[in-house]
Amino acid sequence: MRLDPTSLRLFVAVAETGSIAAAAEHAHLAAAAVSKRVSELEQGLGTALLMRSNKGVQPTMAGMELAHLARGVLHNLDDILVRMRDYGGGLRGQVRVMANISAITQFLPAQLKSFLAEYPLIDVHLEERVSTAIVRAVAENAADIGIFTAGAVGAELETFPYRRDELVVVVPGAHPLAGRHSVTIREAFDYDFVSLHAGSQIHLQLAKAASEAGRVFKPRIHVPGYDALCLMVQAGLGLGILPRSSAGPYQQTLGIRTVALDEAWAARQLVIGVRAYEGLSAVARLLVDRLREDE
Repeated sequence: MRLDPTSLRLFVAVAETGSIAAAAEHAHLAAAAVSKRVSELEQGLGTALLMRSNKGVQPTMAGMELAHLARGVLHNLDDILVRMRDYGGGLRGQVRVMANISAITQFLPAQLKSFLAEYPLIDVHLEERVSTAIVRAVAENAADIGIFTAGAVGAELETFPYRRDELVVVVPGAHPLAGRHSVTIREAFDYDFVSLHAGSQIHLQLAKAASEAGRVFKPRIHVPGYDALCLMVQAGLGLGILPRSSAGPYQQTLGIRTVALDEAWAARQLVIGVRAYEGLSAVARLLVDRLREDE
C-alpha cells in the first residue's frame, strides 16, 4: 500500500483526540469518511491501530508507534513546504566550506564576494583547516565542500580541479639569496627556516624534501599563518615557503623578496572535494559550480 499524508494526518488527529467524530469535525469531514480512512490503514498495514469502545477509541501499541512515526513524516512535509516557499522569494540556504590557507588568501575572497552578491540569502560558513583535516571533515559530513591541496591523504572524495599555485622562497631583502632568480630546496636548507604549523601541507612537503635530501627539517620557529611568517622572515629569523600570490602583498610593505623554487612539487594543484556532487544540497551545488567556473 501507499501511505498518503491525508490519512496519516487524520489518524494522528484520531489518536490525539481519542475520538473519530472529533477528528472528523476538525477536518471538516464526515465521521464515516474518517473511519473508512483508518480502516484502510489497518487493512493495508495488516494490524489493528485502534481499540474501539462506546467511550471512544484508543491507539493500540502499533497505533501509538504509527502516530509517533507519522508526526515526524508530517513535520518533514511541512518543512518542505516552508523551504520551497522560501525559494519562491529567492534562493536561500547555508553551505559549510573548509579551505586551506592558500585557497583562502589567494582565490576565495573575490569568488565569494560575487557569489554572495548574486545570492544574498545564502550563508557561507567558511573555516580554515589544513588539507588533511579538510578531507576528513568532508568525509565525516562536518563540511559540505572542501578546498585543499591535491594529494592530501584521507578518505576517498569526489574531487574537481580548482586552481594552481606556485610555491616560492621568501627571504629578507638583504639576504644572500635575494638576488637569485631561482634556488633549489637543497640550497635553501643551508639556512634557517620559518615554517607554518606542523600539520600544514607545506610543512609536510618540506619535511619530505628534507628527508629525501638526507637532511632533518627543523624550523627555527613555527607560525600560524602567512602574515606571521612574512613578519618573522623580515625580522631575519629564517626563510619561508609560500604561494607566490600570497607573498606578493607583503613584498612592498615589509621589504621581503621572493625567489622561484626550482622543484617539481613547487607547482601545486588545489582541488574541490565533496562526498558526492549529486548528494549536495541545491545551494552547495550552486557554489561548487561557481568555484569551478574558471578552473
